[in-house]
Amino acid sequence: MATTRRLNPEKLLLSKWTAASPRNQEKHFLVVKLGRPAPDGPVETVTLEAVYTRRQQVVPWQSLRDKSQWLQGWK
Repeated sequence: MATTRRLNPEKLLLSKWTAASPRNQEKHFLVVKLGRPAPDGPVETVTLEAVYTRRQQVVPWQSLRDKSQWLQGWK
């Protein structure tokens, strides 16, 4: 079972993350957007941008809680 961390999705914007298993020279990421179904709705997804390649990917914000996938900060 993967270890999880407590996160407040409202405070994820511009936070830094490191992929636990980097691929395509993409290791460090920055949260550049919070995805909400409605303007006042809860955060459902985050858009992560790779620092090196600038490629973006949208993931459920809860996946950042999984320490086997993501490490908080740039390591």
